[in-house]
Amino acid sequence: MKGLIGKKVGMTQLFDESGNLIPVTLIEAGPCYVTQIRTLQKDGYQAVQLGFDEVKPKRLTGGQLGHLKRNDLPPLKHLREFRAKKEDGLNEGDTLTVELFGVGDRVDVIGVSKGKGFAGGIKRHGFQRQPVTHGASDRTRAPGSHGATSTPGRVFKGSRGPGHMGSVRKTSQNVRVELVDPERNLLGISGSVPGARGNIVMIKEARKQ
Repeated sequence: MKGLIGKKVGMTQLFDESGNLIPVTLIEAGPCYVTQIRTLQKDGYQAVQLGFDEVKPKRLTGGQLGHLKRNDLPPLKHLREFRAKKEDGLNEGDTLTVELFGVGDRVDVIGVSKGKGFAGGIKRHGFQRQPVTHGASDRTRAPGSHGATSTPGRVFKGSRGPGHMGSVRKTSQNVRVELVDPERNLLGISGSVPGARGNIVMIKEARKQ
């Protein structure tokens, strides 16, 4: 199981050996602690639960502190599970760092996208605007006709239209690791990853390599 929890730091740029500019996102990943091992016999599925970001004990509930004290772990703010297909030799209490990955590895980065609030059809789905002439003075950015007539006489569920935009779980798939800095617990991921600065993300081995 190759996976870490991290915090998005921001974007910068690197230059490769040929002098080409590569935009990268820096992620402060780890150190992560193995807080629980899920097994097929006990839980019905195989997974590894990781903890990240030490906080003061008063920031957690008694149940959360008790869960971590089983393995003498510090108070950890974020817990996430990573599915595992087979035994990886990990034990509860182990520590994982950015050295789990190397430059050139392909990873998936999962996060929650920036919230945009309520947005119209043009911004949310890329709808084309309507004509500004022939009396359509206030219909320029309106979505226009949205359904059929008497049959079925309603708008189908799932139809695209105005509504809340962003703030959903997104995955940047099969992106390349460009930088590994164990001293500062930093990973440099090619391109952009979901979320704003400071958001929590999950980094794991790419499924579509």
